[in-house]
Amino acid sequence: MEGTNKKSRLAMPEQEPKVRAKNFEEVPLGYTPEMAIAEASRCLQCKNPLCVQGCPVGVDIPAFIRHIADGKFDLAIGKIWERNSLPAVCGRVCPQEIQCEGNCILGRKGEAVAIGNLERFAADWERAHHVCELPSREKATGKKVAVVGSGPSGLTVAGDLILKGHEVTIFEAFHKPGGVLVYGIPEFRLPKDIVASEVSCLQAQGVKIECDVVVGRTETVDELFELGFDAVYLGVGAGLPRFMNIPGENLVGVLSANEYLTRANLMKAYLFPKVDTPIPQGRHVVVLGAGNVAMDSARTAMRLGAEKVSIVYRRSRAEMPARSAEIHHAEEEGLNFELLSNPVRYLGDEKGRLTGIECVRMELGEPDSSGRRRPVTVPGSEFVIECDLAIVAIGSGANPLLTRSTPDLPLGKSGYILANPDTGKTGKKAVWAGGDIVTGAATVILAMGAGRKAADSIHEYLTWGW
Repeated sequence: MEGTNKKSRLAMPEQEPKVRAKNFEEVPLGYTPEMAIAEASRCLQCKNPLCVQGCPVGVDIPAFIRHIADGKFDLAIGKIWERNSLPAVCGRVCPQEIQCEGNCILGRKGEAVAIGNLERFAADWERAHHVCELPSREKATGKKVAVVGSGPSGLTVAGDLILKGHEVTIFEAFHKPGGVLVYGIPEFRLPKDIVASEVSCLQAQGVKIECDVVVGRTETVDELFELGFDAVYLGVGAGLPRFMNIPGENLVGVLSANEYLTRANLMKAYLFPKVDTPIPQGRHVVVLGAGNVAMDSARTAMRLGAEKVSIVYRRSRAEMPARSAEIHHAEEEGLNFELLSNPVRYLGDEKGRLTGIECVRMELGEPDSSGRRRPVTVPGSEFVIECDLAIVAIGSGANPLLTRSTPDLPLGKSGYILANPDTGKTGKKAVWAGGDIVTGAATVILAMGAGRKAADSIHEYLTWGW
């Protein structure tokens, strides 16, 4: 279609803000086949596709988009599966705007092709029709690999190595596989049946999954080798909550985003009392932080019936680390933003319950090591935000449970595992690591990229040795 690629990007239909703010159903509704074909037809099919360079797992983006434009949706998902075993997840939660779409040539003078939306369409279409064959496995090698953690990094390693003929077992501490995909990301952003479907594809290829196994307690890394595993991959994430260490932190009503979201997502607390897991609910809720986890927490609180939900962030909107789409959705749903504000203490009543947060106003100075302008306190600017629930979403650290039981595993000063960024190799023989436990909290697709590199290195080791 002549001139098609000059048309505007096709927006994905969404639930109306006032409606979705009261339910946990997915916000974007997805493309129809006609919409997907129209959007795919905008792709220029570049001879040197920069979008592929922006994809941490190297999906052949022009190829799968060309198949969608031709209406060959089965070929499209098959092409994606060659490099990405979790396309329905990545199409929903990856920051395409700074990766594949951020490199799109069309985006330089207009709007980039909606690569994420098209990837989601292909994955959703296949899940609805089940007409595609899973990738075939190579001949069995007789080698066994233990993958610790079933988040995006671990699932990628498992998916890659099972196809190379190795026997793979995933050990997951929780009662359901998926890692941060099931405990950290809300239903309205990533429905859990989609995660289950992606995991079931790996199981259909032969990956074994054992839940309720806390490596570091149930078994140690060394004991995994004693059980007959030839290599171990550590993809346990960075799930240790961080707090601000300000007065009043022990008041009833102050909790971590980690606990809050785990209760709501993994344990379905939003369905209470139909399920057994309660969750703290507040009339006036304050969320500290401005990343994706903060947006997820705030939007969850809104859906649980809060009268007012405020995001408190010490910088301005321009420095907020959350995806622009998540900030936009939060604004549409009526969240309040207290920007250039920094908490200094929690306030409580005589019963030890949270009643408010004292904050100070900030102004931005010179850029710091993060590249963002450093916030500076404005003297005499104290003010109080009344609230009965505060959710701390300022990041997370490395949980030491596994590493303490593996004393010969080299760690960095913050407790993260030291691993070669190109191979995932650690300083302990036959042990690899990747994802947030190495880099600190990052994105799903970067964790998957680390898993892909580690899987290649593990395969090389199992084939040729060191």
